[in-house]
Amino acid sequence: MKKYHFVFDNTQKNKRLKKILLKKYRNSLPNLSYAIIVLGGDGFMLHTLKKYQKFNKPFYGINTGTFGFLMNKYKNFNIDNNITKAKLISISPLQMKVLTKSGKIYSAIAINEVSLLRQSRQTASLQITNGKKILIKKLISDGVLVSTPAGSTAYNLSVNGPILSLNSKKLAITPISPFRPRRWRGKIVSSSSIVKIKNLDIKKRSVSVVADNLEVRNIKSVIVKNNSKIKFKLLYDKNNSLIKKIQLEKYRKQR
Repeated sequence: MKKYHFVFDNTQKNKRLKKILLKKYRNSLPNLSYAIIVLGGDGFMLHTLKKYQKFNKPFYGINTGTFGFLMNKYKNFNIDNNITKAKLISISPLQMKVLTKSGKIYSAIAINEVSLLRQSRQTASLQITNGKKILIKKLISDGVLVSTPAGSTAYNLSVNGPILSLNSKKLAITPISPFRPRRWRGKIVSSSSIVKIKNLDIKKRSVSVVADNLEVRNIKSVIVKNNSKIKFKLLYDKNNSLIKKIQLEKYRKQR
């Protein structure tokens, strides 16, 4: 029998499941486990992936949250059988480096997206470059986000961004409620791109940045790039793979 480390979100439903699963399986230390079993929703999964990244173990998510795009459907307690039949998919996160108004520097990774958002009633005024190339000189909007293929069906899709295939080696840059220019719909760039987003009006138009669920406020600029050195290994049931989920969302969008 394989060893597993179980991580439960703190919900009433999980309290009941925790008693059942830990009666059947021993909760081994993460470094000694074959896989990390995560019970919760997408937000909890993102948090757990980052927390346990250092152990370099595959993650098998069981959805006890709402949508559960990164998770498998909750179906039975035969973890051994589910893990044996599961397919492995590797994804890399975005790496962001933030410079704030006060001169502080922050670094973080984002599995889904890096989002820049206005902090007040004033719209954001942003300049976006890809390396030395200016993609847009001045974007007046509620913000902008840079999304990975895995995150392209999350917040990115909600703001009418493109859905990217998991193996596309692309990133999506998508405006959030663009005011000027109204018709700028964003840009799809190579995953090797180095995207810099600059706040053009620090005094009047404050902007925050969020890497999945980590927020930094009053930013001056943000550099975003793919971190291919980090690989998150996700296990999916045969008919529930992340590739199939992305393809299904693309089909729904085209209808």
